[in-house]
Amino acid sequence: MIRTPLLNIALPADAGRRVYWNAPHGGARALALALAARRHSGIVVAVTHDTHAAHTLEAELAVFAGGDVEVLHFPDWETLPYDLFPPHPEIVSRRIAALYRLPATTRGVLVVPVATLMQRLAPRSFIGGSSLVLALRQPYDLASEQRRLQAAGYRSVPQVQEPGEFAVRGALLDVFPMGSAEPYRIELFDREIESIRSFDPETQRSLHKVERVNLLPAREFPLTEESVKAFRNTLRERFPIDPRHCPIYQDLKEGATPAGIEYYLPLFFERTETLFDYLGDASLFVLAEDALDAAETFWEQARARFDSRAHDIERPILPVAELYLPPQELRERLNRRMRVDIVAAGTNAHAVDLGSQPPPALAPGRREAPLEELRHLFADHTGRVLIAADSAGRREALIEQLLGAGVVAEPVASWRSFAEAPTAADVCITVAALDD
Repeated sequence: MIRTPLLNIALPADAGRRVYWNAPHGGARALALALAARRHSGIVVAVTHDTHAAHTLEAELAVFAGGDVEVLHFPDWETLPYDLFPPHPEIVSRRIAALYRLPATTRGVLVVPVATLMQRLAPRSFIGGSSLVLALRQPYDLASEQRRLQAAGYRSVPQVQEPGEFAVRGALLDVFPMGSAEPYRIELFDREIESIRSFDPETQRSLHKVERVNLLPAREFPLTEESVKAFRNTLRERFPIDPRHCPIYQDLKEGATPAGIEYYLPLFFERTETLFDYLGDASLFVLAEDALDAAETFWEQARARFDSRAHDIERPILPVAELYLPPQELRERLNRRMRVDIVAAGTNAHAVDLGSQPPPALAPGRREAPLEELRHLFADHTGRVLIAADSAGRREALIEQLLGAGVVAEPVASWRSFAEAPTAADVCITVAALDD
């Protein structure tokens, strides 16, 4: 075991030299990733074993990243393979925004569950080539653009509430672009865009003016008349279906989007890609200690779901290998990239220990002298201490409790404020979402 201070973190120089880290304790994992992202000249891809671990890590990274390290999000659909209901529109919106940005992004930390890394995706040419920019004083034919929005997967609704929706009222177009945090109201005058304003979807009140809006596709696959026709033809070629009794075929023929269409995505394209294609060669992959085992487990679960549904001749499904990278291919692709494997302490002689330590056992919730052990910890500790409270209210309550125990905790804005601008206080406190 090689011991290396956390602030001098070990990174691989090229794809042929893999680095191993002993699993850091608690929030030190997120700190290590943030430090790696500051040093590495490419995106750092943190691969977790499941979606819950990804959410936790993203929250912790928000504490340590600061303004100079962007935390990128590419969420899982949060559906099981072959499910007959769609992902939530907000999830699809975040995914499309990430796919649009990733090819041009060179720095930051991308957190992704291993099953999502295995997923086959639309090619970059579709995501990048299907976007549309609306700008002030641009000529705009409402009827034709309404058809274009529907072809891009946007849903016509009476009142816009979620990403991927639009509404037309006279010379007004309300649209909630995928990847956007807010919807926009576009006012036309004589076939020209006169104004663009954001608005609150709850109150429908207009907010601030903008010069332009970027409209990304509302789906991860095309829904133009040509693409839908090609999909139906491919479906008939691939499977011995009776179109009259195939709900997928009939829904698309009638202009509806079938439930579970996401798991037929490869049939919309001549070829698919994966996140590896969206990420540059300089990307550094950091694998959680159980990520590859989780990939094997997910693969077996997906195959079991395929076996239980493959007999339905009215709703045929694609083989697992057309939807996801097999675990062996995933390993091969990872082996061609710069890579850090996080391992359990004591399992790899070449592993670097980052110097983190588990927190001491404390019982601040006991009724008698609840903060006594914490006070002794501060007295015995030779360095400075930062306390992380999960909310501003909890922070204020802890400040009062600590003061009653004879400990003065000085509030600081963030971890970066604590680390880079030391104050005279030995004990500081901030608001930070850290997992215990």
